[in-house]
Amino acid sequence: MGVAGYGSSPAEAFEQAALALTAIICDPATVRPAQAIPIQCEEADLELLFVDWLNALVYEMAVRHLLFSRFHVEIEGAVLRAVVWGEPIDPERHQPAVEIKGATYTALAVYQENDGQWVARCVVDV
Repeated sequence: MGVAGYGSSPAEAFEQAALALTAIICDPATVRPAQAIPIQCEEADLELLFVDWLNALVYEMAVRHLLFSRFHVEIEGAVLRAVVWGEPIDPERHQPAVEIKGATYTALAVYQENDGQWVARCVVDV
């Protein structure tokens, strides 16, 4: 399944792709931003940083049994620092459709379009 994010900066595109990741699992509007989790990734290549970012989210969801609905990403050079907000999975309320196993390099791209908008996309295994 593919995820994509669009924004005025790579950070904003990463945030929107994270929201798309949640949307594969459930309706993000049902997820309350009750608990903040910090995330940090480091990778010199922007595309590899994007995969690391998505896989960090998948890891946090799996280990903490959380879903996320709000994302704040800052990218400085090779370092991504983020805070994500979410809540514990409530199967009755969230009705999760699938479990995401991880982001892949399939269709991986992070680039700026001619109009200045940034795009971040790849395929995730479910």
